[in-house]
Amino acid sequence: MKAISLNVVCLLLSASLLYGTSSCTSKSENASTTDTATASAAQTDLPQTEDPLEILKAGNERFYTGKSIHLHQDTVKIHELTAGQYPKAVIISCSDSRVPPEIIFDQGLGDIFTIRTAGHVMSDYEEGSVEYAVEHLHSPLVIVLGHEKCGAIHAMLEHKDNDHVHGHIAAIVDALKNEPEEQEVFRTAGDDLPEQAIMANIVHGVKQLRTSDPILSKMYQEGEIRIIGALYHLENGQVEFLDI
Repeated sequence: MKAISLNVVCLLLSASLLYGTSSCTSKSENASTTDTATASAAQTDLPQTEDPLEILKAGNERFYTGKSIHLHQDTVKIHELTAGQYPKAVIISCSDSRVPPEIIFDQGLGDIFTIRTAGHVMSDYEEGSVEYAVEHLHSPLVIVLGHEKCGAIHAMLEHKDNDHVHGHIAAIVDALKNEPEEQEVFRTAGDDLPEQAIMANIVHGVKQLRTSDPILSKMYQEGEIRIIGALYHLENGQVEFLDI
């Protein structure tokens, strides 16, 4: 009798384990199917355009409305990019941790060629990086992206009367202070000085790239690339594209 009972218990345990495994497999397959369907639906909702500016505008709208779809962030894209990169845009932005271009434009691996410095200050290194992206990677769009409450601009305004700045930050502050657009703001701005200084810095960056010889100015004048300015609003995540 005991032997029979033991056999029954073993059979029940085996059946239970088999059912559990089958159930888990089924759930895993269902989850995978759901994820695939969700990704397919997300791709269907993407704007039907090849204009990189419109793609980025749509991506930012998804971001600030809480509908980011996080495309191109999987192993498939990783393997695809081993053959080369073809970023749709170059974005020169501040290093501020609150303004990561790939996230605020809802883009993924290989989509954006990003150059970041405090206050998006540009020297030959940064200009050379932009040249590489537009000339060799054929990125047709360049965006100078500033943002509200920029720490580099704040530091520059604190020391605009030539008092000493400690460390290598001095080079950033001096570069900002010497921008003609900032000097004009110093002379004319009132209570909105910080906001005007941020806008002046974006304008300067756009003009700097549009007149950068020998490569960028020629490509811009011949219509091979667009160079535009934009402002990121910290309070709502929206990017405002500027008429410069």
